[in-house]
Amino acid sequence: MHTASITDALAPLNLTSCLISRRGEMIVERYRTDDFAGQLARTNSCTKSFLSALLCIAMDEGLLPHPDTPIAAFYPQLLRDPDARKAAITLRHLLTMTSGLRWTEFGGLNSFPAMTRTPNWVGYVLEQPLADEPGASMSYNSGNSQLLAALLAEAVGMPVAAYAEKKLFGPLGTRDYRWETDPQGVHTGGFGLWLRPADMLAFGRLFLQGGAWHGTPLISPARVSEATRAAIPAAPQPPRRGFYGWHWWTDTYAPEEGGGAAFDYFNAYGFGGQAIYVVPALDTVVVLTHDERKKSKIPLHVFRRHIAPVLAEALWEQQKAVR
Repeated sequence: MHTASITDALAPLNLTSCLISRRGEMIVERYRTDDFAGQLARTNSCTKSFLSALLCIAMDEGLLPHPDTPIAAFYPQLLRDPDARKAAITLRHLLTMTSGLRWTEFGGLNSFPAMTRTPNWVGYVLEQPLADEPGASMSYNSGNSQLLAALLAEAVGMPVAAYAEKKLFGPLGTRDYRWETDPQGVHTGGFGLWLRPADMLAFGRLFLQGGAWHGTPLISPARVSEATRAAIPAAPQPPRRGFYGWHWWTDTYAPEEGGGAAFDYFNAYGFGGQAIYVVPALDTVVVLTHDERKKSKIPLHVFRRHIAPVLAEALWEQQKAVR
């Protein structure tokens, strides 16, 4: 794989880190400065994919019911809501961002910033009116994630971070992290997790390996497959291209003619350029972190513009070798 072309292309972008692992070996490990290797990175909405993993584990353990269970089992106030359709919202709807709740993630009255300014985030989300029938369409909504975090804590009988330490962080060797909480002390489901880039890479490898770590299953392969499978078309605003699964994005990279082989991938993505890309066909995981706070579009294009073409060429060579 021609990794030099990747590092050359990334140099002017000033990312805080870029890590690429293939077949379990680090082939690119680039930091803005050496200090960033050990610093915690704000993962932003990559937090959603970690929450998804914990929900999958809880389902495997029988601590959470079937994903098609209505969330009224946890939030019985929905049964008393004037809009009877709210009682039909399920765990799956929350996971796939298809709850139907009226929401504008950034801006507008029913938004992520408005939620964070209220004294009770879960209550705020549950009070939002429906804009669509549950399951009808995707609307990106960190409020859905907060509902999931709260019900997960109730189901497992401990804080979300404690459950993560026991079932995910501990086995993966993640010792240093930070996770924010809402006013009720519930760990944030849609953002707020801080991790080292190397620990983000380990998480990506866990999903690449079907939920197993050093031969020990942490998540069942069936749950990993369902969580990272395309469930519904994503809303057509960057980075919302392709499809959405259970708090994971899914897409395909198709190079221009003669530019390599097409491949599928799934990824976690956080505002400002935090990302974990998993490419099963190449046994590859890519981690990107950035600290750009302005509305820069550079981070959105890094993978598809500078990394995916090199992976496509490598896959083409790999396919030729086995013919």
